[in-house]
Amino acid sequence: MSDLRGISRLAVEATVAMTDLVEEVHRSVTTVPEVGALDPSRRKRMRGITGFVYRTIRQITHWVGHSVDGGLAQLQPLLLTQPGTVSLSTVPVSPHRDAVLAALNGVLGDHLAATGNPLAIPMAFRRAGRVLEPQREQGSRMLLLVHGLCRSDLQWLRKGHDHGASLASELAFTPVYVHYNSGRAIATNGRELAMRLEAFVQDWGGPLREIVVLAHSMGGLVMRSACQVAETEGLAWRGKLRKIVFLGTPHQGAPLERGGNWVTLALDRSTYTAAFARLGRIRSAGITDLRYGQVTPLRAVDRFAPASGHRDVVPLPKGVACYAVAATLAKGPEPVTPGVPGIGALATVKTVLGDGLVPLASALGEDAEPARTLAIPEDHRFIAYGTSHLDLFDHPEVYEQVARWLAVPAVATL
Repeated sequence: MSDLRGISRLAVEATVAMTDLVEEVHRSVTTVPEVGALDPSRRKRMRGITGFVYRTIRQITHWVGHSVDGGLAQLQPLLLTQPGTVSLSTVPVSPHRDAVLAALNGVLGDHLAATGNPLAIPMAFRRAGRVLEPQREQGSRMLLLVHGLCRSDLQWLRKGHDHGASLASELAFTPVYVHYNSGRAIATNGRELAMRLEAFVQDWGGPLREIVVLAHSMGGLVMRSACQVAETEGLAWRGKLRKIVFLGTPHQGAPLERGGNWVTLALDRSTYTAAFARLGRIRSAGITDLRYGQVTPLRAVDRFAPASGHRDVVPLPKGVACYAVAATLAKGPEPVTPGVPGIGALATVKTVLGDGLVPLASALGEDAEPARTLAIPEDHRFIAYGTSHLDLFDHPEVYEQVARWLAVPAVATL
């Protein structure tokens, strides 16, 4: 029932937003552009009969939406206490439902969280979709798995393979999967992860000697942010962290988000297309943070502004062995083409674009500015050829390389 309430609320908000959008386009094409029209605070409503129609749509939408939401809120406890009904806490985990909610949270998660929508995913430590009780956990080696944008912890399982389960079996790790709302700002998720991990480790059911992290895509940025918080706050779990393996993490950002922001800004420049730019502004803070690999809180600036995202340089955590797996759609290394920038002996368009979402340079922590380049040693880097961003979840060579790295005993140097 919470899903229905959340969807109904989201539908109400979407309908009102679309009504605003249509009205704004209507006003734009029927009036002469005026000075300051691009300033949202100076945008005007339609007047007369036309304005009355738009106001009525908004009022009816709010009235119906609030009535449905309120009715479902009263109905939910009744359904859960009726004889023969099942509590939400014992409903079997549905990978399909989890995937849909994960995608929705990735796109609108910051909005869902800010409005208290039941569809917002709360951060939790899980395994097989079930929330873990730290007192029941055993083993001296924790493998923490952090998923990326629009993903769920259940989606570490792909084509019958789960890196976490396989590494646990082969190397005696206790796998712990982080489940979180990937639409929130990366720094927000990083801080919460740092604090929740502190409490989780303190309540662990036995001696915990080390923590090793496997992070995919945005998950690597969230983990880097959590490390920075842990160092600032002096959290105890930081001293147990030994290794981090990044799978396709956009350390230096993702060009697709930069391109999307460029389109939004271009549309915003004209009074006739500014209304459509608002559709681009719907995307979550988590997505816009990927523009430059933002791991620290943004300064007080519009996150869609051209200058936003030029963050402070955040090095990799000290005393932690960090590894990077990058993927490229190219089938193999190719000679450098004159005039085309590349990485070492790599220079084709496919190698520059990487896995279709994250460029090779970004996944390897390289940057045109030396000060922003992450110091990941050559023997701690691996390139998977003919591999997409999602193939990193089940690529045999990727797993074998990760297993070799994690099999080497960790040495605490913090």
